[in-house]
Amino acid sequence: MQFVRTALVLLLLAHFASAQKLTPLATPPDWSSLNRFQQTITKDEFVRLLTQVYAPRDAWQEYFTIADDHATVVTVPGQTPFRLDFAGDQASVKPVPRYWNSTRSLRGLRIALDPGHLGGQWARMEERWMQVGDNKPVIEGDMVLYVARLLKKELEQRGAKVSLIRDSDRPTTNLRPEKLKGVAVRHLREQGRAVNPASLKSETERLFYRTAEIRARAKKVNSHLKPDLVLALHFNAESWGNPVRPTLTNVNHLHLLVSGCYSARELSYDDQRYELMLKLLNRSYDKELSVSRAVAQSMARATGLPPYTYGSDTAINVGGSPYIWARNLLANRLFECPVVYLEPYVMNNQEVNDRVQLGDYGGRRNINGTPRESIYREYARGVVDGLVAYYGR
Repeated sequence: MQFVRTALVLLLLAHFASAQKLTPLATPPDWSSLNRFQQTITKDEFVRLLTQVYAPRDAWQEYFTIADDHATVVTVPGQTPFRLDFAGDQASVKPVPRYWNSTRSLRGLRIALDPGHLGGQWARMEERWMQVGDNKPVIEGDMVLYVARLLKKELEQRGAKVSLIRDSDRPTTNLRPEKLKGVAVRHLREQGRAVNPASLKSETERLFYRTAEIRARAKKVNSHLKPDLVLALHFNAESWGNPVRPTLTNVNHLHLLVSGCYSARELSYDDQRYELMLKLLNRSYDKELSVSRAVAQSMARATGLPPYTYGSDTAINVGGSPYIWARNLLANRLFECPVVYLEPYVMNNQEVNDRVQLGDYGGRRNINGTPRESIYREYARGVVDGLVAYYGR
């Protein structure tokens, strides 16, 4: 009899697992963990964040139901949805449980710096490497790591507690492309794409540097560092074609990203619906937006760059700033704390490429008739000035 019960339990678990729709390398969400947010939000606040920030353009309607005193969200299609009870009014809102503090002081503020990508030997695989003639290569992962080290020094002098999510080009994840072949085959087939040596190589590499690496960083942030703020540091680029004969452009711009703008297709994944709920309920958005506004203003002053404008529906402009956009990316979705995600400078812009060739230097040098700091110090100063403006000295 015991054997029959055990077999039945295993059969039910197997059926439950197969019914779930998860993005690659995601773990099945624990919806019960969201019960700690019961009665921590009013209906009006929930509706504002869901419909205007996280799932605009009615992307939410297939998966969320909103009543006067509660909302439900689909967990696994065909199974009992998760129910969230609203607070009756603002006076009855319970404290929001989260690991980060919504402080307004740099002193003691826990900041994690996330230098995007990997750099070093991994840069070519990531397609974050280009070289013009005999110039030194432009490698985004190495460049943002240099900026992160400058930022760490400057912010610690102002009393912040700063950690680097990575301090080398060594991957955070223990996985490597060769260990991801099984996942890659399943994902290619789910997408209706051919499985051949070329597609398998491309997919295993992409799963390594874009998925496994970011998930490992998120685990480090949420389980160990537990910061009050993450600064995700990147350089931008336009399409450059062949990296050894890249196309240079006169286009140059700046923008910042906050978490949001899930599409209906993205919300068809169980883990993405769960992650939306976690970010919405822990109230990351308002802090992300407030800090991003201050940093966007200071970065615009420091760099003189115009705002980038998205021409697709993958992002929405938010916060009344032309520089700030909500977009659903793995990094700003998985980091539970507020994330300020920076995308300044176009790496294959002619002037930017010239400035990268100059490296770092003290003081100012003449750049097209204008005295400028090194591109690294200008980046760091723009970020620091914005944080000082928001948090105070």
